[in-house]
Amino acid sequence: MGDNGGVRVRGALTGTGRWIWSVRGLMLLTGAFLVLTFPAANLEFLAWFGLVPGLMLIVRSPSAREGGIRAWWLGAGYLIAALYWMTPEIGPAVVLVAAVVGVLWVPFGVAAWKLLRPPVSWPRALAALVVVPSCWLLTEWLRSWQALGGPWAVYGVSQWQHPAVLALAAVGGVWLISFALVLANVAIVLVLGALPRRRAARPGGTAARPGLAVLGLVAGLASLGAGPLAFALTPASAAVRQVTVALVQPGIIHNTVLRVDASEQLTAELSRSGRLSGVKPDLIVWGESSTAVDLTLAKNRAQLQEMETLSKEDGADLLVNQDTTVPGQGQEKVGVLVSPAGIMGQYIKTRLVPFGEYIPFRQQLGWLTKISKAAAANMIPGTGAHLLQATDRQGRPLPIGVLICFESAFPDMSRVDTDRGAQLIVYQSATSTFQGTWGPDQHASLAAVRAAETGRPVVQAALTGVTAAFDARGRTLVWMGQRERGVVTVRLGLPAAAARTPYDQFGDYVPWSALGIAVVAALIMFANSRGFPGRSAGVKGGHEAQYVAGQSVPR
Repeated sequence: MGDNGGVRVRGALTGTGRWIWSVRGLMLLTGAFLVLTFPAANLEFLAWFGLVPGLMLIVRSPSAREGGIRAWWLGAGYLIAALYWMTPEIGPAVVLVAAVVGVLWVPFGVAAWKLLRPPVSWPRALAALVVVPSCWLLTEWLRSWQALGGPWAVYGVSQWQHPAVLALAAVGGVWLISFALVLANVAIVLVLGALPRRRAARPGGTAARPGLAVLGLVAGLASLGAGPLAFALTPASAAVRQVTVALVQPGIIHNTVLRVDASEQLTAELSRSGRLSGVKPDLIVWGESSTAVDLTLAKNRAQLQEMETLSKEDGADLLVNQDTTVPGQGQEKVGVLVSPAGIMGQYIKTRLVPFGEYIPFRQQLGWLTKISKAAAANMIPGTGAHLLQATDRQGRPLPIGVLICFESAFPDMSRVDTDRGAQLIVYQSATSTFQGTWGPDQHASLAAVRAAETGRPVVQAALTGVTAAFDARGRTLVWMGQRERGVVTVRLGLPAAAARTPYDQFGDYVPWSALGIAVVAALIMFANSRGFPGRSAGVKGGHEAQYVAGQSVPR
């Protein structure tokens, strides 16, 4: 029995090893590799060519169907790696989400196979430079629907540390950055496909095609240069005022009473004899779930009065966040703006974390609560983004767009706040559950992209890190990591309330254009039973013109 058991184990290990090194296993690993472009690894340069191995495996598929399936595996690997840090909370739901959402990459694989498999004609090459990035972009846009998990790990976010590239976000949102990155990868594949092969002298081989190589090189350089060009041609809106914002990060404190006490003590340092004495903020921001009581109820008046006193002593409005349960309804998270005169406004979190704060399709997926820490009950969502009107030290109105945690992943929410006149975007966050993982760093990087998109400074206050601030072009001004605690202040230049970036004005025209391109490409494919124009053309008598080494040879 012992020998048989050893044989079975060795057989299982051998089979596993063979699967890993199979094409589909490699696609899974190739997709996971791309996550190194995001925090905390921050190898963002890989994004410009990291898709090439996956594309090469796709175009060498024996059929369009297999190309689509390989892309599915690539997408699944990408999502599993991007969301690995959620595994302790939602368990197998990570793999479930990756398997379901990964199917959205199938059109990307089919388009790549149709247009990039050798030998590549000029029409197909030109189409590939537009259609393949559009199909990738369409995948990202579709999965940004909250029911499918939201737009986490959008490829363009990988460039969050490079303002010259982020300038594309001001023109077309994060979607335009993703398009440029995938375009660069497609261009590299075209160049590689145009190189001579050793079998060029044999029938069916291909010789060097310098024209296609030049096309790929030009397209690659264009994608690289698009960001710096946009940075030069779209200067940030002029700052019309300066404000100082204090961000409070108390660290990991599980006791809710002690958590509030820690935030109050840190805030008091702004006005008392602490190390921050002399700093004069216009706004003080606490993290998500900074208090566990409903400040609107009379029974909690004492705590509200303490916050009012802090606001008066510091000379600045205080933005806190309450995590409370509404009797007979459920849990909700609310940003509460407190001044010396009391509560001046509230914002209820609208976009909830899938599986963490609600379970999509709970009737079908509710079983996950039995094997993981997935949400036992769905949290109550708010009605949408809206402004809170703070007041600065000079008594001037300070319109702020307040959003909570996961909502920084959604470009439309910060854009709505900007359209309504926000001069500053504020995120309140709590990611203590995921301390020590890449999750909090990935989350904070989203704020840089939102800043570039809206042309507004963005700050994020987190209970346990990362607390961060970015200027109107997405440049990092403050970064307080996961292991730090304290108060950090930042001086920000605010644009006029009426200032708008092209993305603010025109919205998601880039993904809508990608959708149109993908639809047209699909119609052409189905209209031509042999594929896209440029590969084959029908002739009379049922024959087909086939391109081989630059010659047309009838079958």
